[in-house]
Amino acid sequence: MFGIILGLIVLMALAYFGWSIIWVAPIAAGVVALTGGLDLLDAYTNTYMSGFVNFAKQWFPVFMLSAIFGKLMEDTGMAKSIAVALSKMMGTKRAILGVIVSCGVLTYGGISLFVVVFAVYPLALSLFREANISRKIMPATIALGSFTFTMTALPGTPQIQNLIPMPFFHTDAMAAPIMGIVSALIMGVGGYWYLLYRQKQLGKKGEVFTEPKDNSILNVTDQEPNVFLSLLPLLTVLLTLNLLDWHIVVSLLSGIMLILLLNIAKIKGFVKSINGGAAGSITAIINTSAAVGFGSVVQAAPGFKKITEALMNIPGNPLISEAVAINLLAGATGSASGGMGIALEALGKQYYEISQATGISPEAFHRIASLSSGGLDVLPHNGAVLTLLTITGLSHKESYRDIAVVGIVIPIIATAVAIVLAAMGIY
Repeated sequence: MFGIILGLIVLMALAYFGWSIIWVAPIAAGVVALTGGLDLLDAYTNTYMSGFVNFAKQWFPVFMLSAIFGKLMEDTGMAKSIAVALSKMMGTKRAILGVIVSCGVLTYGGISLFVVVFAVYPLALSLFREANISRKIMPATIALGSFTFTMTALPGTPQIQNLIPMPFFHTDAMAAPIMGIVSALIMGVGGYWYLLYRQKQLGKKGEVFTEPKDNSILNVTDQEPNVFLSLLPLLTVLLTLNLLDWHIVVSLLSGIMLILLLNIAKIKGFVKSINGGAAGSITAIINTSAAVGFGSVVQAAPGFKKITEALMNIPGNPLISEAVAINLLAGATGSASGGMGIALEALGKQYYEISQATGISPEAFHRIASLSSGGLDVLPHNGAVLTLLTITGLSHKESYRDIAVVGIVIPIIATAVAIVLAAMGIY
């Protein structure tokens, strides 16, 4: 057990200092192997790589097609078109809400949160400037719309955090809709109220909008395409996945084909966009697979049985132990999908058996797994947090407190409420 805990500490510490999990995970796995009496070479070439390859085999098509879909939406201007239209609808007086809704619609439509950040930032800057709101809360505003309720809570979301639990619990993307909707409302409404409070608080201190030092990140494009046409690919992915019950790969392919057809005049740029999306997906899938590989070594270590017993013996509803396990591992890896992947690879079978034995719906385990992946993952070393702060030109000192409230504190509260609902038999 000590070796497993030490391996997690090594993983979290090195990730915090900005070292890539691609090579940090094998080092941490080596610590677990050595302290657990496993053969080091076999633990890496066999156990670790088996977990790595199996996850990549199962999920690479989804990662790749999601990235291509998002890149095409970005490069054709469709993502920006939707964000601009929604921001105009909300108006300057509701600048914060406009940014949240713009991010939410794009992420719920299946666009990668990294793409959403790039697409929405110029609009957020414009709205915050007109409303004279301090840029300090801009990262938290974008995070609330991108990293929280649309990523893990809303039923039917095509984000990977809602898809990974499906094969473990034999569920679909609409799993536990009541739990998901209630959690989404707590995150969305609670986060919005908090940001309005922070806006007033900063305003009283005289902290208002200031221009960023570097505007080179702003992406000025030609006139955006029609917003209604731009929405069609997002609706295609959502409706085919949830109403027609198509496989996510087929749904994403349908969305991609529609983008290409609607932007046929821009055919010369298609290859570059598809290449860019495909290349971008490599890092994402390898990062998550590396984390899952680490989990495979943990699972093979002798102390894992004691860890499992400790988690399974947490008093109360078994959904609590699932939430704790996934939150801790998501925090250690700085990755929602990575932490969930480790936890479900190691414990998913046991949780499914518990659901069958206790009568708690597998859908409840699915939704809690998804919700829990979006809690402690947003620690300071999280890749999305680092990207968001880099793009907005702000520091952890200036903006991380607000990111933590909307991205960690409120989602954990929402998860606790979802567990209560499940205990009442409300899924």
